Amino acid sequence: MPPETVALKAQPPERMRTTRRLIQLGFLALTLVGVFVVRGHAERWCPLGGVEAAYMYLRQGDLTCSLGISNFYILGGVLLLTLLVRRVFCSYACPIGTISEWLQGGARRLGIRPLRVPYRLDRALALLKYPILGVILYFTWTVGELVFRGYDPCYALISRHGEDITHWAYVVSGGIVVASLFLLLPFCRWLCPLAAVFTPFSRFGLTRIQRNPDTCTDCGACARVCPMAIPVDKLQEVTAARCTSCFECTIACDRVTRGRNRAAGCATTHRPPLVWGPPRLIGRRWAPGLVVPILGLCVGGAVAASYAFPLPSLVRSWGTPPHHTATVTLRVRGATCRHSTKGLVEYLKRKDEFRIAGYIRVEAWPSPETSLIRITYDPTATDEQAIKQAITEPGFDPTDGRLQLSPYTIEGYRPPGED
Repeated sequence: MPPETVALKAQPPERMRTTRRLIQLGFLALTLVGVFVVRGHAERWCPLGGVEAAYMYLRQGDLTCSLGISNFYILGGVLLLTLLVRRVFCSYACPIGTISEWLQGGARRLGIRPLRVPYRLDRALALLKYPILGVILYFTWTVGELVFRGYDPCYALISRHGEDITHWAYVVSGGIVVASLFLLLPFCRWLCPLAAVFTPFSRFGLTRIQRNPDTCTDCGACARVCPMAIPVDKLQEVTAARCTSCFECTIACDRVTRGRNRAAGCATTHRPPLVWGPPRLIGRRWAPGLVVPILGLCVGGAVAASYAFPLPSLVRSWGTPPHHTATVTLRVRGATCRHSTKGLVEYLKRKDEFRIAGYIRVEAWPSPETSLIRITYDPTATDEQAIKQAITEPGFDPTDGRLQLSPYTIEGYRPPGED
């Protein structure tokens, strides 16, 4: 039996749709449980957050409020996923994509057929996501805050509806819901800023849908069901960056092929019209089910890496680095977030008798309880005891001209003079 037939039987196209629905359900449930039951911080696992935070972290050494190092890891994992299997994240893991697709499926069952946007207009509307991404990044990097959070439909889902969400997020979300009943994935195709980030990576994605002109009958079923409006029936290989590897085209093609073969009284062809995999020059087609382990490895690997190799979310240094340095790692209470950790850095720049001489580099991992603070210093100019005193001793507050107690304490350290 030819290898291609084995690959086809390993994962029939129709079964792949069920698999994808289950993965969508799993990611959506994980998001909702994590936000509303565990009350976790879902923003720190958003790939777009990694793009928003990159400029400030590289330039200033700290993160935009509400984001974390995990945003960089998940962004890296998803970009690797995109290089391998294109925009799979959009059709398998993104909650907005899942909800939009399910709404469209529900509308079809009610007899509402999606409007077909002319191809040229569709391609023109798809350009909107690039200025949207540009505006978001410009204001985020300029202001240093997530200024567009109040308009973000995804934040409306994961915010727990707190004080920092505006009614505009619900207005945008409602617009997406209504539009999804009449149009194929309008937000994902035309407006999503994360899709703009994926495009240059997906353009060079390894896998692609391939059409076999010898067995293709040009029925057009594949193009009619494509949620991203790709003219699959006109292409030798689908290399469009907007392909999400949803396999709806292969499912439709398989149905037509099987129906035609049954009518003709012959067996299923060993060379189906549509297959999926790397370019023909470097390998044979793959079973669609390979998407699942690739998705799991990329996303799971990113999550594991964020815990195994935690980068500091704030880095500050001043002075001239010496040839030899020493490091002290402290557990500090009071530096619970980006703002209070930056306050600790400013507190260390004190000019009184507890001033730290020489080079200082502060790396911080803020936490609601006890934060990890690593300080690198010049051992010829200061020592560990002086650093601990600089953190915990009272300091002069220039705003009211009085001496105030330090807002920071060090786990396991008792300042001199205390009982």
